[in-house]
Amino acid sequence: MTQPTTNPVPRTGTSTQPSTGANVFSDDPVPTSAHPPAPLIFERDVPIPMRDGVVLRGNLYRPADNAAAPVLMNFGPYGKDLSLAARQKDYYDALGKGVFLNWETPDPEYWVPRGYAVLRVDSRGSGASPGLLDAFSAAMARDHYDAIEWAGTQPWSTGKVGLLGISFYAMTQWTVAALQPPHLTAMMPWEGAVDAYRDFIRHGGILNADFMRLWGGGILAARNPGSEAVNLFDRSRAHPLDDAAYTDWTPDLGKIEVPFVSVGNWGNLMLHLRGNIEGFVHAASSEKWLRILVGGHILPFYSPEALALQESFFGHYLKGEDTGWLDQPPVRVALRGADGISWRDDTGWPLTGTEWRDLYLDATDLRLGDSGPASDGMVEYPAPEGTASFLLPPGHDIREITGPIALRLWVSSSSTDADFYVTLRQITADGDEVFGINPVDQPVQPLAQGWLRASHRKTDPDRSLPYRPYLVHDEQQDLVPDEIVAVDIEVWPTSIVLAPGDQLLLEISSSDNETIHVRMDSDEQERPVGRFNGTNRIHTGPNRPSALRIPVILADPA
Repeated sequence: MTQPTTNPVPRTGTSTQPSTGANVFSDDPVPTSAHPPAPLIFERDVPIPMRDGVVLRGNLYRPADNAAAPVLMNFGPYGKDLSLAARQKDYYDALGKGVFLNWETPDPEYWVPRGYAVLRVDSRGSGASPGLLDAFSAAMARDHYDAIEWAGTQPWSTGKVGLLGISFYAMTQWTVAALQPPHLTAMMPWEGAVDAYRDFIRHGGILNADFMRLWGGGILAARNPGSEAVNLFDRSRAHPLDDAAYTDWTPDLGKIEVPFVSVGNWGNLMLHLRGNIEGFVHAASSEKWLRILVGGHILPFYSPEALALQESFFGHYLKGEDTGWLDQPPVRVALRGADGISWRDDTGWPLTGTEWRDLYLDATDLRLGDSGPASDGMVEYPAPEGTASFLLPPGHDIREITGPIALRLWVSSSSTDADFYVTLRQITADGDEVFGINPVDQPVQPLAQGWLRASHRKTDPDRSLPYRPYLVHDEQQDLVPDEIVAVDIEVWPTSIVLAPGDQLLLEISSSDNETIHVRMDSDEQERPVGRFNGTNRIHTGPNRPSALRIPVILADPA
């Protein structure tokens, strides 16, 4: 959608909020009519034994005729018995007020009549399950493994287990799949991160403070009344480097061999998008698919088109049906333009025929250009509120940018550390701004964003790619005040379709964008004034070629 703006440089704007019932696959609304309960057998608090003797509890929904069925399963800490009506009533109403609707999980009333059993398991220490609640631990992954193997050997199960769910219920899929439980047959991680450190807790070394405080508090609220729980916000704040607090959970993608569909969302900046793409690229599975859509975080999962996608995939792998699934393209991504979305199919990621182009920053006139500036320049701004903006003016031949982005900056600061927040925005020839949609269906300015704390600038050359630097986060390297250094910033992948006359705006700031759903920079303990308040500088020119590397998709030949 577009909104007029009087100046392409300001960071704030207004926009009409889109309908939360919008369907990202078509223009049809999500169904809202109530329906009679579907016939099924519902068993609450089914005991599921773990290898150490602890018994977790699950809710089981299965066909009314007692026939053995393949299993669709979730495993996590949100509470299997908490109705969506209590958690998010507007979503509950939009989805037709289903009896068993639950946060970010498949609806049993849809799946059981189609020949599946649905199993929701409260992870250790949450809901009805006893024990220590630790949402990012090797123990949770082992418990998930044990629950899958239990489900695959029950008399009501055909022995084929699939995983389906959103967000944390997707993240757990990546982690348990790397353990290779024998009965895990297929999975669909829908908007779920892979790397806890880089994908959403401390991307670029900066604590995602607002989200971790909010989300961690929600996890604590869902714990079993008799259980202890790890405070995730306190732990993430106490572990600024990528140590065992994160790596014990992060999976070895090279050990994931199960067929899967990774579903990402361009608007889910700061949480899951990076993980969905990294998981698809690096998992060892020979049968894997990537889908990237546009829209909110919840309702699209239940849309008719999404359910058709899920049924086709799981029907093929869990039921052996001829659904035509193998005719699906490996990659299908939404392209975001000012007039709406279209779709692009491909065989891999980055997309076939991507032309990597460097847009050079010029501090002398605050522009982006195809060639480096002839002379050195410098622009400075105050921290923690200042911003430097660089504009790609009309006249360029770029029509589509789809894929990962990297930014090399030469920087200095009067302080010993500095945070760099990178935002890409699109301004139309009429002066309107093209907004994306964030996870809660609100307009958001950034069409791509990246983050880096200067003291975390160390990269791994063996794991870095020309278009995606890999930050190590194993030590803190303070800045020497006023000394110029190079930093490489990973800007998350995006889709931007530019019409003739459109401009691309690159913002580099010392604070997060105001339109982001949950901002990263609100914790004073994390950003002490004496360490971060100063003057930040961006240097450009022949001796310090700061440049934005973008994935240009060339027009299809006529």
